[in-house]
Amino acid sequence: MTEHILELPDADLAYDLRGPAPAESSRRPLLMIGQPMTADGFTALASYFPERSVITYDPRGLGRSVRKDGRSDNSPTVQAEDVHALISALGVGPVDLFASSGGAVTALAL
Repeated sequence: MTEHILELPDADLAYDLRGPAPAESSRRPLLMIGQPMTADGFTALASYFPERSVITYDPRGLGRSVRKDGRSDNSPTVQAEDVHALISALGVGPVDLFASSGGAVTALAL
């Protein structure tokens, strides 16, 4: 697993890459998202996909992701914009998506 930070204007998003690099995998990356769960909540599940690139992240304001805008609300639209920014920054779209709890709401907004 490698840890990374995606710097956005109003948040720094912490994300992790597990498994082979997306370019080295024959399958689309698997993105796992939750809310208010952070990337740590997907450690066990991600381990079941050693042949795939698995991307997890801490939503803005949670875990290692730091908000810069001083807000504490969590809008599904803003969360979806963050996920889109992450996918775009990694240049890995399209992705397979697994979402749980509030992450499913984010996935629908995406």
